[in-house]
Amino acid sequence: MTEALIRPYAPGDFHAVSDICVRTGELGHDATGLYESDELLPDIYARPYLLLEPELAFVLEREQRVGGYILGVADTARFVRRYREEWLPVLRRKYVHVDPPRTRDERTRHQGFVPERMLIPELEQYPAHLHIDLLPEHQRQGFGRRLVQRLLQALAERGVPGLHLSMAAGNTAARAFYARVGFVELPSSTPAGPLLGIQVGADSAGAKPSGR
Repeated sequence: MTEALIRPYAPGDFHAVSDICVRTGELGHDATGLYESDELLPDIYARPYLLLEPELAFVLEREQRVGGYILGVADTARFVRRYREEWLPVLRRKYVHVDPPRTRDERTRHQGFVPERMLIPELEQYPAHLHIDLLPEHQRQGFGRRLVQRLLQALAERGVPGLHLSMAAGNTAARAFYARVGFVELPSSTPAGPLLGIQVGADSAGAKPSGR
């Protein structure tokens, strides 16, 4: 097996991360062409993290190509403030916000225009959050676990107590992965909007299907 490297994100990885975000954007499957623009998903779920907190972004490099990533923020409340000040103007130049949203594109755009959706009740215990995706050919080989461990280590060095994530209810493969690496359901989680958390420093084990 070709040796794989988990390393910090570099600016030259920007397009690869954006591409992976699209190619895993439909419950872990390829979302290319499914939205009004293939820019939409990375503009919401990847690029603001690369701009605002690149020091907590890590990539899987294999055969000199990026095959997956994990993007994190240490303080979600602070990230939301910066997102509104620094990233929302970018979105406004590219997209129209329809509220209430009706179509799939409008609902996805709405996610980008309302960063306060990230302010979960459990932020005091779980202030950090993440997004993680791997291309199919790199899944179920332990790389997801390694990415999670790398982020947990970086958060521990910053004294962050806990990490959370939200995910699509239909992504059962991702839900199983998160359980294997130690994530548990949080009190504010709902069947339609699962919300999971893990204490920083908790043990992780397992493989990674794509999840957002």
